[in-house]
Amino acid sequence: MIVRDRGDDWQIVLQTDHADLSGQFARAWGNGDGFAAPTPLESVVVAAARHDDGWAVWERAPALDRDGVAPRNFLDVEVPSHLAFYRAMIAAVLDHDPYAGLLVSMHGAGIYRGRYGTQPSLKLTFADEVRDQVEAFVAEQEERQARLVAELGVPDEERWTNYRLLQVYDRLSLYFCLRDVEAGQPDVLEPAPRDYQGSEATLAIEPAGPWGVRIDPYPFAERPASFRLVRRLLSKAEQRRDGESFRRELAAAAPEAVDITIEAP
Repeated sequence: MIVRDRGDDWQIVLQTDHADLSGQFARAWGNGDGFAAPTPLESVVVAAARHDDGWAVWERAPALDRDGVAPRNFLDVEVPSHLAFYRAMIAAVLDHDPYAGLLVSMHGAGIYRGRYGTQPSLKLTFADEVRDQVEAFVAEQEERQARLVAELGVPDEERWTNYRLLQVYDRLSLYFCLRDVEAGQPDVLEPAPRDYQGSEATLAIEPAGPWGVRIDPYPFAERPASFRLVRRLLSKAEQRRDGESFRRELAAAAPEAVDITIEAP
């Protein structure tokens, strides 16, 4: 779950809904103004849309935080559980599309490597408690990636560009899940690949009305580009006695679709 404190309530976006938005970004990415479309397109879209599928297992019975006060945010999940459902997700995506599976394997390992240098601040809160398990997972995935690269014949520059694109789609979706986009909140996102020859950009995100932003330079084909995010709102006035009452409330919460508009500067 991706949890944002809105004052009187909690906004909760399920990881699969967040990933669906990432997939929408991948599908729309690329234009004649310096941003190449992802290639191979369908594999990159699959990777973006399914990179958090494993969370569907955890989100069948989501938990409160360790203090039993707030919904547990995604960075605060217990790491052994995270490693287990990520392994299962990677295996499932590999069965669907081996190229997409390569990218989600890189994504899974990259969570524990600061997105391989593209976001050094990223860290799961409790990763250090099980450091040996984390290192074993990363080594296992990197060995798998080497085999897949050899089997698929993927050029190194291509796979790392697509990995970085996946991180951009993921982080742009997280912006809409975590920031106060209704009130307007700027941000900066980098590095954003422009092409497969190493050119990159810094994306400046500026408010343009509720659930609307301008991005400069502009990376999408359509102007403006429209997207949709599904969220749930839980009132803080509700007295939750334990995790079970929280799970019942979340299950009963009606999904709400919000429309996102991204404009050129």
